[in-house]
Amino acid sequence: FCETYILVQDNMFDLCGGDGDGSIAGTIATENNNTVNDVEVTLSGTMDQFNITAADGGYTFTAQSGGDYTVTPLLDLDHSNGVSTFDLVLISRHILGVQPLDSPYKMIAADVDNSEFISVSDLIQLRKLILSITSEFENNTSWRFVDAAYSFPQPTNPWSEEFPEVINVNNLAEGAAINGDFIGVKIGDVSGDVELSNFASVDDRTVGTFEFNVAEQAVKAGNEFTVDFTAEQVAAITGYQMTLNFDVTALELVDVVYGVATADNFGFRFLDEGSITSSWDGEATANDVLFSLVFRSNADAQLSELLSVSSRYTKAEAYNTNDDQLDVAIAFSGATATAAFELYQNTPNPFKGETVVGFNLPAEMNATITVHDVSGKTLKLIRGDFAKGYNQIRLNSSELPAVGVLYYTLETADFTATKKMIIIE
Repeated sequence: FCETYILVQDNMFDLCGGDGDGSIAGTIATENNNTVNDVEVTLSGTMDQFNITAADGGYTFTAQSGGDYTVTPLLDLDHSNGVSTFDLVLISRHILGVQPLDSPYKMIAADVDNSEFISVSDLIQLRKLILSITSEFENNTSWRFVDAAYSFPQPTNPWSEEFPEVINVNNLAEGAAINGDFIGVKIGDVSGDVELSNFASVDDRTVGTFEFNVAEQAVKAGNEFTVDFTAEQVAAITGYQMTLNFDVTALELVDVVYGVATADNFGFRFLDEGSITSSWDGEATANDVLFSLVFRSNADAQLSELLSVSSRYTKAEAYNTNDDQLDVAIAFSGATATAAFELYQNTPNPFKGETVVGFNLPAEMNATITVHDVSGKTLKLIRGDFAKGYNQIRLNSSELPAVGVLYYTLETADFTATKKMIIIE
């Protein structure tokens, strides 16, 4: 069995209220005017009521006139939503005075430890969340809400006085309609890319791929070996994050040798599953070893068959000096390197007009590329014989009768991979 409730509301016609009732209603949205749903809004005081915002971010209370009331919003779910290493980059710039955060709401978001001050402590807590070492903030809720009517006396210091996180109404007048709008602040998200189920969130926009350079090698069962991770492009990026995967049936992690990336840049919560989370931001050169992994092999295989990057726990993405977002991959090189299956993110994405889909094949073979919508309906199919190594096809939005999120799949006799693309109007 379970316990539930029925909430009967009179939101539009005032059929339930008496002649002397008033109303308190408002909308909860971010500073970018993206509405926030699933916020629990409580009315307490002379009457107690409860409401949950829908996709439009709205709530409404009908209350007895003459009463005193307090409206309190709460949303404390999914602390990692909207949080990425790019937020660490932006908060670091603020701390160093290189690029101060330009609104009091972003500063509140950056105050992860709720100390009313932005410091390295906020960076430490935020990185632990990104690495999945923790699942929530230690001394803060996932969201904070500020009375939209409030004006910060010092916008560069939102804590100069206590900002109102509730709305108080005293002696509600007969027939009064009180506006109770709030500004929602997703803690940790200073870049504004929190995902909202009302589809008002920012879409991913990738402009290329940041590649780790790893020497290919044939590993032998029983041998212990070291894998160095370098990157020719590292001087052109400000940070990266990823989930690094290894085949636990073939490899055993013996040690991590830190380089430019230190112990604080890694999470090992999912090591038993063959996943290491990593988040790094800072400065490095192409000659620097970012980090090294020491493995013991339990099988004979090519290294490229055993290591990969994904977004399984920490989303794989990097950021260049123009603040553009990049995909993350491993480029295996060396005399023993063999081409591997790989499906790349289409570029540009999102797109209007033409986009390019690239993929890699280990040998000349027949392959099929299918574009389909979220229901699985096929919108375009390309089948042909493709060369060993890198190949690409071009797609035009005019040939795809849809706008929004689509998926494209590469299929061969031995390989299948799918990625998401977005068409804009």
